[in-house]
Amino acid sequence: MKFRQLGKTDLTMSVLGFGGGAIGGLYRAVSRRTAFQTMETAWEAGIRYFDTAPFYGLGLSERRIGDFLRKKTRKDYVLSTKVGKLLRPVPHTEVIDHGFVDPLPFAIDYDYSYSGIMRSFEFSLARLGLNAVDILFVDDLEVSTLGLESYRHHYRLFMEGGLKALEELKASGAISAYGLGVNDVGVCLDVLSRAPVDCLLLAGRYTLLDRTSGTRLLGLCEQRGTALLIGGVFNSGILATGANDGARFNYAPASEDILRRVRNMERIAQEAGSTLATAALQFPLRQPNVTSILIGTANPESLTRNLELLQNPFPAEQWGRFDPIAIF
Repeated sequence: MKFRQLGKTDLTMSVLGFGGGAIGGLYRAVSRRTAFQTMETAWEAGIRYFDTAPFYGLGLSERRIGDFLRKKTRKDYVLSTKVGKLLRPVPHTEVIDHGFVDPLPFAIDYDYSYSGIMRSFEFSLARLGLNAVDILFVDDLEVSTLGLESYRHHYRLFMEGGLKALEELKASGAISAYGLGVNDVGVCLDVLSRAPVDCLLLAGRYTLLDRTSGTRLLGLCEQRGTALLIGGVFNSGILATGANDGARFNYAPASEDILRRVRNMERIAQEAGSTLATAALQFPLRQPNVTSILIGTANPESLTRNLELLQNPFPAEQWGRFDPIAIF
């Protein structure tokens, strides 16, 4: 396993990180035993970066990752969680379906204010059962999640107070870095133009298929020394499975246009003597300021297959064939 430094911080992270959504019951229920087997497989393979969030299973992922890491030496791993979503206890019958199977009995209250960020951090430590977190990401502060009017409200609260909370936590040594954890490029540009965040966790927007991040964001990150961590490298699975029946892109059934593009990419990968999944996994790491890519799974065998994809480099001379104009 290779390691990279996280931007200007002192943190060094494995280039492959473990995403905690699936062990929180994303799309299907996962037993505690299976969750721990998957995390142990990750650890044995050299993965030392673990990411979770209050949202994942409404607290379930944080509890499981905390229980797993508590038995590890603290300096041997990097841990991130997210702030901005407070969990409020409700009866099981009132838990909203967010795509998690058998979540803990909580509802979500969005709060990106100073007090909201501080409370979210403290509550996460309690669920994790740990006394420290390395990185805090501001979770889903974006129009696609909140809606335009709500986004404007929460963005103002964050810039006026939430950002100060993160700065204080970092200055005190409670955390080592902070940033945004979003799917939207626009908010990254908005915040980076006003605040020196350490890193961005961007899901599904810097992939072999989706280049929404564009040269503007990549260039701004390089200029500011802001590190990138990339999630959703398979764009909800289609870059792993190919253009099969039932393939999904960005959490929804893939359109005919997306299926056509993916078929072209499969052909290019095959002609290069490789696979589409290999190219998709390795693509973001070609960018120097991408520190790590996150793989979210609750299946040890699936994790092992993804790890194997890193072992055989995609032919360097073939990357240019994936130019968006060519595959579109």
